[in-house]
Amino acid sequence: MEQPRWIWQQPDWPHLHWQAERLSSLLRECVQAQGHLLGMSSSVGGELSAQNELDSLLQNIVTSSAIEGEQLNVDSVRSSLARRLGLEDVDAGRASKRSEGLADLMLDATQHFAAPLDFARLLHWHQWLFPTQEEDFNARHIRVGELRGDEPMQVVSGRVDRPTVHFEAPPREGLEQQLGDFLDWFETSRTNTQLDPLLRAGIAHFWFVTLHPFDDGNGRLTRAITDLALAQGENQAIRFYAMSASILDDRAGYYRVLENCQQATPDITDWLLWFLQTLLRSLQQAMTRIERVLSKARFWQHYRSQGFTAEQVNVLNRLLDGGENGFEAGIRAAQYQAVAKVSKATATRHLVELLEKGCLMRLPGGGRSTRYQINHSDNSIA
Repeated sequence: MEQPRWIWQQPDWPHLHWQAERLSSLLRECVQAQGHLLGMSSSVGGELSAQNELDSLLQNIVTSSAIEGEQLNVDSVRSSLARRLGLEDVDAGRASKRSEGLADLMLDATQHFAAPLDFARLLHWHQWLFPTQEEDFNARHIRVGELRGDEPMQVVSGRVDRPTVHFEAPPREGLEQQLGDFLDWFETSRTNTQLDPLLRAGIAHFWFVTLHPFDDGNGRLTRAITDLALAQGENQAIRFYAMSASILDDRAGYYRVLENCQQATPDITDWLLWFLQTLLRSLQQAMTRIERVLSKARFWQHYRSQGFTAEQVNVLNRLLDGGENGFEAGIRAAQYQAVAKVSKATATRHLVELLEKGCLMRLPGGGRSTRYQINHSDNSIA
């Protein structure tokens, strides 16, 4: 008898299992980080909280598409999200049908986490993914809002005449039943106290992407289902981290671990290890981002009575925001001059003023290489 090549050909599919002892330490770290993040997020109120949520949702949408090689119009997606979150008065003309559909999908998955994920809702999500199919005559025909056809669903690479098949999904026959089994499990497992919600999210991700029930959009729907499962586990709609962004950071590893586990036994321990590691990285990045938000708010609260020029405020905000545009290693006088668009003499004078006010500190070094960074030594703004 021929040995099963794919996991769904195993006799006990879809009864997935894992080695709990290999996951316990990492799972505990994730739970602790999740609790810490939720605690931190409660300190971010009002407009700051809403803006942070917008940034996380935007990052999730854009990076989920980037995993599939699609580059979205970031401004268009931001416009769609902002209007739905009531954050700003935006021009609806900036938002495309594509970004409108993606925003609807993301917000439905996260804000309506209490609603059951049934077949009709899943098909509606798929329609949101491809709102312009009938208008785009150059696009490959996709069955929108319905399951894939009878032809084999394969993930391939390499030459057209000699492709490498990385994965083949279950055949079309019986797919409705398999998808129904998944949706039933997804609903009933919500109340399974023996299954950790984070493991449930990882299992849902693997199971659905293995079914690959649609012509296209399976990866993006998989990650939307993951976001839904995480929101259900946290029992809150507000999102402060973007799992898809961390998946994109290790896109090759993502596909590699999926491929390896989809060609193995129903033991998905290796997949769950990768999933939890990626989730932990996402949670840690979110905590760093929120700490920057809180630190920035404390900074301006402490120095709000000081008289800063517009140029000084601009540079200080760049330093407080951090990231790749935030001069993590400190800012030199020449960089201050370029950012603030002032003369060399004015840049030097501004930096001296900021040092005297105590909001900047001089880092080790001298001469033209001297760098300046935010002074966090005052406990009231640390």
